[in-house]
Amino acid sequence: MIACTHTFTTATRGQGTYEITDEVARLVRESGIETGTVTVFVQHTSASLVIYENADPSARTDLHAFFRRLCPEDEDYFTHTAEGPDDMPSHLRMALTRTSEVVPIAHGRLQLGTWQGLFLFEHRRAPHRRTVVVTVLGV
Repeated sequence: MIACTHTFTTATRGQGTYEITDEVARLVRESGIETGTVTVFVQHTSASLVIYENADPSARTDLHAFFRRLCPEDEDYFTHTAEGPDDMPSHLRMALTRTSEVVPIAHGRLQLGTWQGLFLFEHRRAPHRRTVVVTVLGV
């Protein structure tokens, strides 16, 4: 059994989804692991990870709009607003999604479906640098 852990940083331009599939796939290839799993984890409480449609960008546009309606900014019942009106909604959006994803590896490749991609989901309006930890485990 082999385990490899790597960290990379993704720069965001504010709220939205940023595909990280290619970077994770590269780390899987470089690990030399043929069969196993890869765990991808984002080290933040105002960003998350999703496996989502990567062929038609309008699917992500709809995802962004849905989360803006589900967790709106400037609600008078929010008390955690130290970093601005998008502070608490960003934490709620993260809690409703995930901070990690696990993907099977077979024949040295991610076993994502045809239209699936791994995305960092930035929930803050301002640009950020997000740290992602990738652990590849297998043989």
